[in-house]
Amino acid sequence: MAIELVSNHEFALPEKNAFGNSFRDYKADDDRKDILEQHYKSSHINQTYGFLRKNIRSWTRLIWECCELLNEVVDDSDPDLDEPQIQHLLQSAEAIRKDYPNEDWLHLTALIHDLGKVLVLPQFGGLPQWAVVGDTFPVGRAFDESNVHHKENPDFNNPKYNTKNGIYSEGCELDNVLMSWGHDDYKHMVAKENGTTLPSAGLFIIRYHSFYTLHKYGAYFQFMNEEDKENMKWLKVFNKYDLYSKSKVLVDVEEVKPYYESLIAKYFPAKLKW
Repeated sequence: MAIELVSNHEFALPEKNAFGNSFRDYKADDDRKDILEQHYKSSHINQTYGFLRKNIRSWTRLIWECCELLNEVVDDSDPDLDEPQIQHLLQSAEAIRKDYPNEDWLHLTALIHDLGKVLVLPQFGGLPQWAVVGDTFPVGRAFDESNVHHKENPDFNNPKYNTKNGIYSEGCELDNVLMSWGHDDYKHMVAKENGTTLPSAGLFIIRYHSFYTLHKYGAYFQFMNEEDKENMKWLKVFNKYDLYSKSKVLVDVEEVKPYYESLIAKYFPAKLKW
């Protein structure tokens, strides 16, 4: 699947987010600073190898049908926008649709990449935000220095986990590496369990779009196989739209709804098991 990159002028990257700050600026002195700090501290302290092995199986048994409930979700880990999550999904998808009109799988991937955030809602388990949103990271091996608060995680002092490869081997494939739990892994599991026909690049984007220590800093690269490396090219394309399409200019949901419903019908079964 070859990537045809668009010209730079087709999607101009804004310098500031909707609040007037640089994108993903976690040090900006605004109303969200304390929320962001507490979120990432809780996430990196509590997401241990034991916590994940104990809980993942039970979380994948829940069933949902209504993704419109994302209108009730505001992501505590996002320093760039406090709009309902459904708008972020549509803004990302519509921006990609404009620049990559023939890659309908990528449009749908953008639309659904954050749907797992419903896990924060009471009717879907009411998980704390630190177990649903924010940057993800591997457990079971030494934490990269780019992971905030990593020295406060109990696994930091476990000799079984604090070597370069930990419990894994080089080239083992990212799918064999246990990631911190969040909306990424959950939606990835839902898609696979329902037999989606999205290409592997779409599933890769869904599972690793919050894995910034990998696609921004190059950490943990040793676990990737050749397919992972090919899929990473598409993730880097997607990442631009995920980060920089956020805007106060809202998408008309009813206007674009028929198009995305047709893509859901194309790539997913009629009734989903969540």
